[in-house]
Amino acid sequence: MRSLQFLLAAAVLAAAAFATAPVQAREYPWCAQYSGQAGGARNCGFVSFQQCLATVSGIGGFCERNSFYTGPEPRRYRRHTEGYER
Repeated sequence: MRSLQFLLAAAVLAAAAFATAPVQAREYPWCAQYSGQAGGARNCGFVSFQQCLATVSGIGGFCERNSFYTGPEPRRYRRHTEGYER
């Protein structure tokens, strides 16, 4: 009986692991290029230019547009013609 419960629990966990949706990376429009003695680093996780500037202020670096940012998905508008007469 215990082995049946174990197999059932294992099957449920396996199904849950495969049923999750894949995670997709999100691109942001602004990047911070940090200057430093070891060559610096780059962080493209900023929503606004001001947010990026606040991060690099005091630690050195500059902000620039993320060349990989494509913008939000275009919204599809449905035209409602119900109740509309010409």
